[in-house]
Amino acid sequence: MELEAKERERTGIKNLRIKYNKVFGYYLEVTNSYRDMVPDDYVRKQTLTNAERFITADLKELEDIILGAEDKLVALEYEIFQDIRNKIAGEVLRIQKTAKAVAGIDVFSALALVAEQGNYCRPSLNEKGIIDIKNGRHPVVEKMINNDMFIANDTYLDNKKQRISIITGPNMAGKSTYMRQTALIVLMAQIGSFVPAQSAKIGIVDRIFTRVGASDDLASGQSTFMVEMTEVANILRNATHNSLLVLDEIGRGTSTFDGLSIAWAVVEHISNPKLLGAKTLFATHYHELTELEGKLDNVNNYCIAVKEKGDDIVFLRKIVPGGADKSYGIQVAKIAGVPDSVIARAKVIAEELSAHDIAEFTGRITVEGAPAKKQNKKLDEVDLTQMSLFDTVKDDDIIQELKDLDLGNLTPIDALNKLYQLQNKIKNRW
Repeated sequence: MELEAKERERTGIKNLRIKYNKVFGYYLEVTNSYRDMVPDDYVRKQTLTNAERFITADLKELEDIILGAEDKLVALEYEIFQDIRNKIAGEVLRIQKTAKAVAGIDVFSALALVAEQGNYCRPSLNEKGIIDIKNGRHPVVEKMINNDMFIANDTYLDNKKQRISIITGPNMAGKSTYMRQTALIVLMAQIGSFVPAQSAKIGIVDRIFTRVGASDDLASGQSTFMVEMTEVANILRNATHNSLLVLDEIGRGTSTFDGLSIAWAVVEHISNPKLLGAKTLFATHYHELTELEGKLDNVNNYCIAVKEKGDDIVFLRKIVPGGADKSYGIQVAKIAGVPDSVIARAKVIAEELSAHDIAEFTGRITVEGAPAKKQNKKLDEVDLTQMSLFDTVKDDDIIQELKDLDLGNLTPIDALNKLYQLQNKIKNRW
């Protein structure tokens, strides 16, 4: 700016400007209207349509100083950076130790704050395998429910008679929340945190395994059921008798008898101390699994309390001993907004199917690991043919008619006519 002012005064060119670009560097720019006033010591650098660009010895010297200073600045910055880096490297252990201490303070202060705000209790740890939680709560879900309306529940598991809890009840009633809160309370206790409960005695576990929720991996060709079975396989192969298992709806992605059979066998496997013997919360809609209480000494039934008001239900969200006798799925579908015509039809079908309840079969299944006096009929004496929704209509005559057809002597037009007649018979019946 000083050089620009000096050159304006020396030459009398009022609109003289010193500018810069990456190609030409610094230059003096003079418009054509003042071109006749340009001094002889100006060296032409570039000609434009409306102006000329020049360089002088003073400007060239100033340019070298400025551009050289930038290079020196970059070099100096890198030198300082290297110096700081070397000093930090020399103190890295002390810095890491300090960072770890700060992180610990951050975690403990956060846990202390939520413990005070949430009225958490100090748990006691034991190596006896006993998990005894009184009025336990889910630390996240309770914050999402207004007016302290979250329903607290007790949990008791041990390595003896209370190893496995079979939990039944309708969807949306709170089974998953109850099981997850138990796992979270155990986890929080073992990291040194207070827990959301009135009191808690927590047996130390080596790992917590969960099979909760529906997911798939279609990109790898794995369906929801395949992912579920892969997770179950991982749990059964890697869990120990010191693990805590949280299993939600095992076997629901396949046919009724396949799914029930898998769920039943999984419970038997877990309950056997020689095979696994892990403490387990097992939520299911297969009410037939409640038959295992009394047949396996360490299996106990619990359910979510529900109050019925006509065709409507109210979820009390309280875990009570005993098994649920139905799933209330139709009522839940009604709450979800499924059309009334579908709800009405579902009730009719449910009544028809109830006459063929598979519970009558599961009561006669031989249970591995159960005492002989608690066994019933052997499995091969039970007819486990799965009932079809269409068994109420007999189409024996149509089947016989198809069997009697002489396909070798039928012309194409005769075959089409016969197929049309059979199709009309079926349509008329349905």
